[in-house]
Formats: sequence, C-alpha cells, structure tokens
Amino acid sequence: PSLTGPASDVHPVLRRATAPPAALDLLAKARAGLDEAAVLETPNERFSTAHLAALRVAAAVLAARGRPESSPRRRARIRSAWEVLPEIAPELTEWSALFASGARRRAQAEAGIQGAAGRRDADDLIRDVAMFLRIVERMLVLQPVLPQQRPDTAVSEPSEPFEPAEPADLSGRLPPARGARGGIPDAG
Repeated sequence: PSLTGPASDVHPVLRRATAPPAALDLLAKARAGLDEAAVLETPNERFSTAHLAALRVAAAVLAARGRPESSPRRRARIRSAWEVLPEIAPELTEWSALFASGARRRAQAEAGIQGAAGRRDADDLIRDVAMFLRIVERMLVLQPVLPQQRPDTAVSEPSEPFEPAEPADLSGRLPPARGARGGIPDAG
C-alpha cells in the first residue's frame, strides 16, 4: 500500500460514513497539500506545506467530532488544534504531540528563515502526515476502497471447474503428519 494513496481496506465491509461534508472537504484539501509538498523544491516549502496538510487533517477531525466549548471561560481562550485534538480524539494524542512539536519550525519555515527545516525533516514530516491522513480517513470516512487489481496480476478464469483430488474431511481433525505412525510424528 502507498503511504500517500487513498485509505483502503482489504476486507470490504459495508459501513456508514460519519464525516460531514466539511470534514471530507478538509481531508481532500489535506491530500492535495500533501501531494504538493511532495513535489516542492525547498525543504522549508515542503515542511510548511506538509504541516499545513496535517493541520487540515486535524481540522477535519474537529469538524466531525468537535463540540462547542461549554463554559464561557474556555471559549474565551484561543487554543491550537493540537491542544484540542486529544480531547476530541484521544486515540490521536501522540500524533497531536508530534505535529505540535513542529509548529514552531513551520512558522520559521514560512517566515523564510534559511535552514529552518532540512531535507530529511521535510521528508519525515511528509511521511508522518501521509500516515496521519490515512488513519483519520479510516477513522472518519469508514467507506472501504477496494485495492485496484494491477493488470499484471490479473487472475484468469479457469477453463475447467476445480475438483479436489480427495473428498474433504469435515471432521475438524488434523491429518497425520508425514512419516507418522498412528498419528504420532516420527522423531528419528
């Protein structure tokens, strides 16, 4: 499976979609941003664009699961998506911490500070955001996407129906091991 490809499930089970249109739109924008980050030239541009894609993924989770703050005091305080995300989706706490730790570097990269992000930093972030995006797509969208069969691995139809050489044993017992006498394996 591709890290940057769409989320897929090898066991297609019909499940209902839970994500509202706004969340789906944010996921699509995050995927487009991630694709853009992969082809940009400078590490600063790649890093900041990938980090923005991660923010859009987090915003999609907040759009799907978020609730307005209950107290006026909490509403008055502005908090980052990375602070709110663990409250809304505790299963994404580690991802939130990872991307929160890169927020300062993203600000430096966007400000054009030379060397704010190195090539490896950008590559690692792109991979991390791709994984985060796939996890959230599976978590929110829940619509299985069957993997496309490649033309070189297509299975041809058999020309004759399959018939087993021996009748199937439906008793549930295991067949005796080769070289076994009375069902006990030969040790020597």
